[in-house]
Amino acid sequence: MGAGKDTKHDYESLRELFKPHIDSFDYFVDAGLETMLMHIKPVEIVDSFTKTKLRIWFGKSELYPPQKERISKSIRDPLLPFECRQAGISYSGKFMVDVCFQYNNGVVVREKFGFGQLPIMLKSKVCHLRGADPQKLVSYKEEATEMGGYFILNGLERLVRLLIMPKRNYPMSMVRNSFRERREGYTDKAVVIRCVREDQSAVTVKLYHLQNGSARLGFWIRGKEYLLPVGIVLKALIDTSDHEIYVSLTCHSEVNQKAKGTVGTQLVGERVKIILDEVRDLSLFTHLQCIQHIGEYFQAIMDGLETESHSVVGEVVLKDYIFVHLDNNHDKFNLLIFMLQKLFSLVDQTTVPDNPDTLQNQEVLLPGHLITIYLKEKLQDWLLKGRRLLYDEIKNKGKSSEFLSLAHVKKVLDKNSPKSIGLALENMLKTGRLVTQTGLDLQQKEGMSVQAERLNFLRFLSHFRAVHRGASFAGLRTTSVRKLLPETWGFLCPVHTPDGEPCGLLNHLTSTCRITSYFDSHGNVKDFFKIRMSILSVLIGVGMMPSLPKLVRAGPPEVLSVLLDGRVVGSISSTEVENAVAHLRRLKLSACSGIPNDLEVGYVPLTMGGAYPGLYLFTSPSRFARPVRNISVSSEEGQDIELIGPFEQVYMEIRCADGGNGGRRSIFPATHEEIHPTGILSVVANLTPWSDHNQSPRNMYQCQMAKQTMAFSSQSIRFRADQKLYHLQTPQTPIVRTSAYTKYSIDEFPTGTNAIVAVLAYSGYDMEDAMILNKSSVERGLCHGYIYQTETIDLADQSGKSDEDLKLFARSNVDKSTHSLIDSDGLPYVGQKVHPDEPYCSIYNTVTGTTKATKLKGSEPVIVDYVAVDVRKPKKPMQKVNIRFRRPRNPIIGDKFSSRHGQKGVCSQLWPDIDMPFSGVTGMQPDLIINPHAFPSRMTIGMLLESIAAKGGSLHGKFINATPFASSVEEDDKKSSSKSSSLVDELGSMLTSYGFNYHGVEVLYSGVLGTELTCEIFIGPVYYQRLRHMVSDKFQVRSTGTLDQVTRQPIKGRKRGGGIRFGEMERDSILAHGAAYLLHDRLHTCSDYHIADVCSLCGSILTTSFIQPQKRAVREFGGLPPGRIPKKVTCHACKTSKGMETVAMPYVFRYLAAELAAMNIKLTLQLSSGTEA
Repeated sequence: MGAGKDTKHDYESLRELFKPHIDSFDYFVDAGLETMLMHIKPVEIVDSFTKTKLRIWFGKSELYPPQKERISKSIRDPLLPFECRQAGISYSGKFMVDVCFQYNNGVVVREKFGFGQLPIMLKSKVCHLRGADPQKLVSYKEEATEMGGYFILNGLERLVRLLIMPKRNYPMSMVRNSFRERREGYTDKAVVIRCVREDQSAVTVKLYHLQNGSARLGFWIRGKEYLLPVGIVLKALIDTSDHEIYVSLTCHSEVNQKAKGTVGTQLVGERVKIILDEVRDLSLFTHLQCIQHIGEYFQAIMDGLETESHSVVGEVVLKDYIFVHLDNNHDKFNLLIFMLQKLFSLVDQTTVPDNPDTLQNQEVLLPGHLITIYLKEKLQDWLLKGRRLLYDEIKNKGKSSEFLSLAHVKKVLDKNSPKSIGLALENMLKTGRLVTQTGLDLQQKEGMSVQAERLNFLRFLSHFRAVHRGASFAGLRTTSVRKLLPETWGFLCPVHTPDGEPCGLLNHLTSTCRITSYFDSHGNVKDFFKIRMSILSVLIGVGMMPSLPKLVRAGPPEVLSVLLDGRVVGSISSTEVENAVAHLRRLKLSACSGIPNDLEVGYVPLTMGGAYPGLYLFTSPSRFARPVRNISVSSEEGQDIELIGPFEQVYMEIRCADGGNGGRRSIFPATHEEIHPTGILSVVANLTPWSDHNQSPRNMYQCQMAKQTMAFSSQSIRFRADQKLYHLQTPQTPIVRTSAYTKYSIDEFPTGTNAIVAVLAYSGYDMEDAMILNKSSVERGLCHGYIYQTETIDLADQSGKSDEDLKLFARSNVDKSTHSLIDSDGLPYVGQKVHPDEPYCSIYNTVTGTTKATKLKGSEPVIVDYVAVDVRKPKKPMQKVNIRFRRPRNPIIGDKFSSRHGQKGVCSQLWPDIDMPFSGVTGMQPDLIINPHAFPSRMTIGMLLESIAAKGGSLHGKFINATPFASSVEEDDKKSSSKSSSLVDELGSMLTSYGFNYHGVEVLYSGVLGTELTCEIFIGPVYYQRLRHMVSDKFQVRSTGTLDQVTRQPIKGRKRGGGIRFGEMERDSILAHGAAYLLHDRLHTCSDYHIADVCSLCGSILTTSFIQPQKRAVREFGGLPPGRIPKKVTCHACKTSKGMETVAMPYVFRYLAAELAAMNIKLTLQLSSGTEA
């Protein structure tokens, strides 16, 4: 593609797909780090001798772009990603933090500490590729379409997997049997809220319902759950009276029970009395007493507060663990009241529980957020460990003079290895495992990151669009988690999910779905305080009563609570609320209103026994969002594209793009409209032509197979060192393609070939999805491919730390035989063919003076594609090389192919040109013959349409647009024209205009007999993909070979030349056939046949040994060889060589006897000849 204006525009839509990853890391660099360091608690050390107090905390931080190790003092070169890939190192930048010290509230001293190297995400703000256009990227030795979003660790590309989390700051009512097991007297109902602080760390608070009608507030501290009576918390939060608590909790229960949307019942008042009685029974009456009561119990658990008073500890517990997303205790009180009302309404069954499996109540964990919370915990641990070390110093020294010197404190903290923090983060991204005591309020501790495989571009791209439900669900036997719920419409693709174990757990975002970030459309960090203030002023403007402290409110159904990011900001009358919602939506669309365009307006209306009503507003990041067209706004106001979230979508009226009203009643008119029907499909699903004409499972298969296709692997292949790359040598662009194909510029990495396909039962070699390929087409280059494998040889790894620079690459001058394969520098010639067991590289050891050649393993010859040497240290001899081998893989019998419609099959014959059928008119022969039985049961009509369309398109010389659901969008234009033509009519008339048959069939002649085939054959070009499953990589054959040392049975493993296991089930089936000799042959003769000497006197096989005969002078008779001395075997136990017998047995039996002997169990054999037995 030329580097014109359109190319630049093309990559914009690609960039949108990778954006969530990069945005979250950018925020981490811009503001997240600073916020996180501010929230880390300072530590204090008090010297008991001099009463000196030292306080340590974190100040500002700096994260530098990746740089090379210093060669000269003056300049430091930037480290580019391609160098990391080739050298197998990590793309990471230096991380420095100011640590602040303050003695006795004196002067603050700041000292810079280096906390190691932090991995840097490609294309983020501290990456060298940021802002580079395609030309610049190519000059940096990257792809022109390089999008970033991943990390390079030890030369491997890894990305953080998007995980689904419960929605932040939203109280969710749940029914779970596990709640009963908390303690005696608990029921299965609770209201759960996951509160997220400004620095992304979270605390989940659960409000459990007890059988006696009371409630308990539960939260986790360091892996243990603590439960508090809710009355104590209510009184500890604000100074209030029992009457006020009673009134605010029962404000909505004295209304008419039958009214729509009533959530309270008379029982609420009784429950409140029980709650208040619990507090009175503990003889706690005032605000202060409650706080002290909490502090007393938590004193032992809280770190660093051992000397503080009870009331201080109580305040800290409330601040650090209860509703941490709110700073104000009045707000916390109001939220707790709201949650109690929601809990009681769930218990009284006036509302239904929320479903935690629906997308409505979910959000995503983004890479930047994961790194922030992990780093926060590691830095907090570092400070606490530093405090412990300093206390140890004071104890050991006894003299406190050294403690006063800052230099000494610094020395102690340096012992605490600050560098390990960068390392811990790198290991987390490398392995995907979190090493944490607290669990960080995440559902899982491993599987956080995956390798970004570049098998082909679609596979790579899918990793960034995948969201996983969580590893804990994979083992569950329930299917409720995997179900495709209607709420996911437009956010998660219904087609693109793997079949098998992860089905329904690993979903992919649709092509239009985005994830809200911390940045607004201009790229500035959002000021959430300002946003919330402007939303509040708008709400008050449309009639909301703000929740001033101590204001007694009415409840549903007259008024609804308004929650903004988990804070009860007020209440609004249920008659006004619809206007307020419409007004907020209008403001969302206008750019200058101060209301963010991704505000989620979740208005849950009043219902009989439905969800708990209210107006829930969310501005938080990491929510799902997707664009729809707002049709209730007049188009003069400019933009009409609105971003909506899954929470509000459920309660909105959105019509489809075909103009139909979807069976709506006129009282609920549609307010929004879909932009295009393909918006519900993921990027990969959007590439299937006319997928709306296929049976649904076939489209799912195609999504899987598109990701395992041999494609044009990479344009920057010279600068990469991937372990294994599949490369299609002769790709083509499809004639029939969807609009997504050009939008995401898939032509940069084409994935297949347009093959002429005839649908015909020919020769019987095409049964059961097998297909016949034209041998001449294959020889002309159809689906030719290579596998590139990179071998990295690092001498530093081999020699170990002690004897560095002892090994060099050099060839031996003594042995001239290898000179034809190895060049004078000890490395292979580029383009050289290397056969198995031939040397391709030789290493000279300077100490021993020996040369050792590395030989090629495997069973097939390879070609040396390129050799890259590491010259990062120019003065020293070279220590590291990458040698890339090329294995040609042209189609042979047994290779797997597939069309773009889930029609996979295996090549069963390469038929010569002369035997293929040919067309009577054009004389063309098909490249590929597929059996007609592949179509009726699978109903992949899209493939037949593709064949006709591609035939017409190639005749007309133009690409055919095969975007699915096209007919449902063009409805408006069609209404004007009287005759509506179907898709087949359009395609058929294209063919007839060139004199071909309307239905795409032709008369073919048999290639074998030369006679006309009895019926017309459907023939035309179809885009075929070659899959990576090749018979050359799979076949396993062995007659004899390596044995296992212990059991003397054949080893397993294809790589090592092992055998295929003849296991227990195979044994059973042979037994059932009664084929005894075959069984004996497989399990004994061909496996570990062994002849053992057995002593018939004591029956042992272990005590026998050879007697070495003395060398006697043997007279030679006339040049004949000396006679064989009979071998003599004796038994150690019986001290005789009488009664020795030879018995054939599996060697494993002898091994068993030895194992038993080791456990002091003797195994004896009773011998008898077969006739007597």
